[in-house]
Amino acid sequence: MSKRDLKKYVSELNKEQLEAQILELYDKFPPVKVYYNFVFNPKEDSLLQESKLKISNEYFPVKVGRRTKPKMRRSVAQKFIKHFLSLGVDSFIIADLMLYNIEIAQTFSAENHIKQELFFKSMLNSYQQLVQYVIANGIITDFKGRITAIHQETVAQKWRNHALFGTVLEPFDY
Repeated sequence: MSKRDLKKYVSELNKEQLEAQILELYDKFPPVKVYYNFVFNPKEDSLLQESKLKISNEYFPVKVGRRTKPKMRRSVAQKFIKHFLSLGVDSFIIADLMLYNIEIAQTFSAENHIKQELFFKSMLNSYQQLVQYVIANGIITDFKGRITAIHQETVAQKWRNHALFGTVLEPFDY
């Protein structure tokens, strides 16, 4: 069904039928419920803090009674970023989460020797996505200091791909 057909169908419904369909969607599909819960009660700050906590647990897991091995999964942060985008969360909050993901990984890297090449490659991908996102949303100047600090930290920690982090910024005359 095209969007045009959907508009025609919806316009033919009376108010009670439309309300019934929305309630059915709310009950039947969890993403619809999440969306409406966010729209009517947007607790962006608590959502951000909860997400940051879960991302930090990927690098610094804390279990009661024992410490577990860090998983260092980029996918966890990507899931939250995608979720924030789907909800329409403010671009500054999304950029902050993207930055936090890389910054917590660098904090972990500073304290632990990382052998997996995939870690460095995935952080570069996150960095590229971050820079593209802040440029696309016109907020690069707001995050310039943190973005530059990430690049400088890759150099200071002697990441294998630190030069590539610098090339991400070159085309934008940063």
